[in-house]
Amino acid sequence: MLRTFAYVRPASVSEALKQMEDRGARLHAGGTDLIGCLRDGVFEAGKVVSLARLDDLRGITVAPDGELRIGALTTIAEIAAHPAVAGTFAALAQAAAVVASPQLRNQGTIGGNLCQRPRCWYYRGDYACTRKGGDMCYALGGENQYHAIFGGGACVIVHPSDTAPALIALDAKVRLIGPKGARVIPLEQFYVLPEKDATRETVLEPGEMVLGVLVPATAPGQKSGYRKVRARGSWDFAMAGLAHAVTLKAGKIADARLVLSGVAPAPWRLPAVEKLLIGQKLDPTLIARAADAAIAGAKPLEHNGYKVPLVHGLIEEVLGGIPAA
Repeated sequence: MLRTFAYVRPASVSEALKQMEDRGARLHAGGTDLIGCLRDGVFEAGKVVSLARLDDLRGITVAPDGELRIGALTTIAEIAAHPAVAGTFAALAQAAAVVASPQLRNQGTIGGNLCQRPRCWYYRGDYACTRKGGDMCYALGGENQYHAIFGGGACVIVHPSDTAPALIALDAKVRLIGPKGARVIPLEQFYVLPEKDATRETVLEPGEMVLGVLVPATAPGQKSGYRKVRARGSWDFAMAGLAHAVTLKAGKIADARLVLSGVAPAPWRLPAVEKLLIGQKLDPTLIARAADAAIAGAKPLEHNGYKVPLVHGLIEEVLGGIPAA
């Protein structure tokens, strides 16, 4: 049962920030994660600050220079269906299309999807785990078949978002605003790994909120996409996924950004694989080397070793499917 809380619907961003000054205040966008966290007792809310009236945070536009601008309250379904996104920023459209279920895509927002909390059953359950300020990650010696093989350590959650790795592959930035003012940072820098702070997923400061995301214009010859592997064809979170944005020029790879989902506490970029690819022509030998490089350093747990060959296969499949320039 949910505990009693106050509920307010501010009419402006400045009013929302003012309401968020109260201790125990929580932002409410689509609510698809917030309500679950409150029901599961992950955290409490003395006040829920609804953003429903902030229409300035909705919508998708393409600037004259080709930059894609998405408001934080834009739904996942709107992103998946938008022709400009599907036509030019394919990785994002494909990622949005495989988020959860149709009902949740119509309710959930891009801001909420980027900021959602971990789905680890120990974190969501009645355990004083590391992420909740305890001194133990129960998944390390417990049921860990869906947990991290990269970037774990003190906590082996996996980041649940599909849109985040796609946006990072597309070199997106996130717009934030809080008590100290507004800032824009690369989305890749938005997430916090356990080695830095096992109790946080993002760099959001108290009272700070997401205003939207900015995706730069795609380069000529860029191919992007998102491949997600899950236990069921709908609803499930990724066991592993791969977002890619590869730019081809004169038959060679001029630029590459590869980001894994479902395998680390944050979207997991593969800089060593990118470096290996740039300047080269895609062929079976290079693809095989890239797949081997992608799993270097993986540290599977007792029950999730299957993710290592899964990532290897994803790299082979995705790179092998990129058409020649």
